[in-house]
Amino acid sequence: MPQPFVLPAFYVPYPARLNPHLESAREHSKEWARRMAMIEGSGVWAESDFDAHDYALLCAYTHPDAPGPELDLVTDWYVWVFFFDDHFLDIFKRTPDMAGAKAYLDRLPAFMPVDLAQEVPEPTNQVEAGLADLWRRTVPQMSEGYRRRFHESTRHLLEESLWELSNISAGRVANPIEYIEMRRKVGGAPWSANLIEHAAGAEVPDVIAASRPMRVLRDCFADAVHLRNDLFSYQREIEDEGELSNAVLVLERFLDLAPQEAADAVNDLLTSRLHQFEHTALTEVEPLFEEFGLDPAQRLAVFGYVKGLQDWQSGGHEWHLRSSRYMNGADSASRAVGALGGPTGLGTSAAQIAASLAGTLPQRARAYGHAPFRPVGRLRLPAVPMPFATTLSPHLDAARAHNAAWSRRMGLLDPEPGGPLPEGLWNAGQLADYDFALCAAGIHPAASPEQLDLVTDWLTWGTYGDDYYPVVFGRSGDLAAARITTERFKLFMPLDAGAVPPPLTALERSLADLWRRTAGPMAPAERRRFRASIEDMCASWLWELANQRLNRVPDPVDYIEMRRKTFGSDLTMSLTRIGHGDTLPDEVYRSRPVHGMEVAAQDFACLLNDVFSYRKEIEFEGDLHNAVLVVQNFLDCGPQQAMDVVGDLMAARMAEFQHITEHQLPSLFTEFDLDEPGREMLLRYVRELRDWMAGILTWHEGCARYTDEALVRHHPHAPAAAAVRHPWSAWTIPSGPGLSAARLTSLLGGH
Repeated sequence: MPQPFVLPAFYVPYPARLNPHLESAREHSKEWARRMAMIEGSGVWAESDFDAHDYALLCAYTHPDAPGPELDLVTDWYVWVFFFDDHFLDIFKRTPDMAGAKAYLDRLPAFMPVDLAQEVPEPTNQVEAGLADLWRRTVPQMSEGYRRRFHESTRHLLEESLWELSNISAGRVANPIEYIEMRRKVGGAPWSANLIEHAAGAEVPDVIAASRPMRVLRDCFADAVHLRNDLFSYQREIEDEGELSNAVLVLERFLDLAPQEAADAVNDLLTSRLHQFEHTALTEVEPLFEEFGLDPAQRLAVFGYVKGLQDWQSGGHEWHLRSSRYMNGADSASRAVGALGGPTGLGTSAAQIAASLAGTLPQRARAYGHAPFRPVGRLRLPAVPMPFATTLSPHLDAARAHNAAWSRRMGLLDPEPGGPLPEGLWNAGQLADYDFALCAAGIHPAASPEQLDLVTDWLTWGTYGDDYYPVVFGRSGDLAAARITTERFKLFMPLDAGAVPPPLTALERSLADLWRRTAGPMAPAERRRFRASIEDMCASWLWELANQRLNRVPDPVDYIEMRRKTFGSDLTMSLTRIGHGDTLPDEVYRSRPVHGMEVAAQDFACLLNDVFSYRKEIEFEGDLHNAVLVVQNFLDCGPQQAMDVVGDLMAARMAEFQHITEHQLPSLFTEFDLDEPGREMLLRYVRELRDWMAGILTWHEGCARYTDEALVRHHPHAPAAAAVRHPWSAWTIPSGPGLSAARLTSLLGGH
């Protein structure tokens, strides 16, 4: 069967190395698989299949420094996970059986208890038996924090198979944003990252395991692993298995590309994720050591973990070139280790590093080569899908009057004595143009007058801070002052709702007032979640400042995920959930459908803001954080083409929201045995999210924050600023033969 496309030139910046214990791992893993009845009589694998897949070779490449017994253990884990995938496929994917699949998966968490004193049930199949054996051999010497993380990543790996199965049943191809997020779970790379901690003897300290840098490293690792696998497995998955969860297919459908063009685009995204991994490892990890006071052993463990992630990338690539599972053009002779010794054969990744670095230089250079304040002019805005009507609160005018008086009283409309902005940041005219009460009246139409005032004031505070940080700290480059400012915010959000110190700035004064009015009536758990949403938003402003200091256009996946925080999505959504009380258990809010609809709504609103604010941010403010610019930089295309792609993404997120609420959410009624009040509360939350999205659109269309006239009025010094050029903006991007993979302009023709 001919290959559907030629594999692209991959970015592989680290040499692959082979563990010397390969042969013993091969022998051990086959004996273990036989003992677990995964080969003979399983109906899934024959011995020839097992030998050709060569999971020991995968683990020997991805864990080159693991001792022999550790390599045996890790190899057994990979035998198990691949057997699970093929077993699940054989039983459920070829003849979709959602009820049977859920019952099958519901039993598996019991075989991996976080509490080691918990009894494990009797296994009923090879997957259960293998999991029980492996868990017993793996976790006893690890910390409870590690056991909890490994349990969670394994559970996600198992449960999200239902997402794949539901897509196959519906004949549905995911949109790119949904796909990247869900693929991390079902693809298993976060699970592989947990195994790296064990195999390398480099457990990540629990105190930093959930921090942004460690999360980004894990997510970049996962995305790169999955995107690479999708390129190699496209033919088997799409043509043989009828699979729909493949990034090449996703981009084929979303961008209307031929398979070769889609494969090249996926490879560009893979390269971008590896660049993001390197950027995070070099700039964000080491500051964690001081922030959390890690001792030398803990720091060494983190470095060992990062190295283990790098080893896995290179080794995984080398294995894909050899394994019979994939489309790679390799025959049985070339799969033999050491069969080819020349610089052009398999197993010569070290010789390809220089070419790999040079080939991806144009993409890397583009990320740092943007000219701030570049004139963009007027672009045609994409059509905005909005199936929900906006209902405005009858208290709108009163909220406008309240907000004007409150903002003046808090000092948001006047220069602060001795402050960094002699003319102040906002004035009364700007506040009136921004009309935050209109946004509040749309997203929370049923609010009482006091609630509407509160939502309006929170929108004002969040937008003021978002405007303040780039002007005060971005222009000066003083990230230390920005971090101190952000850290002080915690003083004005006490979890006990108690007294706060005297505020020093308008931001602190207004935050203290808002916290008193909002958090006081909250239960402690709700108060913690609400404060976390504010902290996440403020921390995301620091991320923006760091990019601004480097003149770095963000990686597209990192941008989308951070945009939810910079937009304050969790904060404003939290305001709509105030008053839900204990009607719904936390498990419902944490469920995949509820989380999925929240994220889809957030992305829709963020992308909506980006298309409206593109000219304001890029031409008048010199910003880098806009989805249109991110897409333009990544696809190396024109601004109108990028605007249209963002419009398509926005429409896809709205379609995803509707798909979840109409087809997936009703199953939660049965799954969580919700009574009538619980069902009504969940449906009410759906209505509130619809109001949230519709109200945000109404605000963008009705306020004067983004109109051409307002931009000139609010940015009188923009023409002078437009003459400023960043020194890196003079870079030119190499072009010519051999660099077409970095350029996708031709593919896309015809806040």
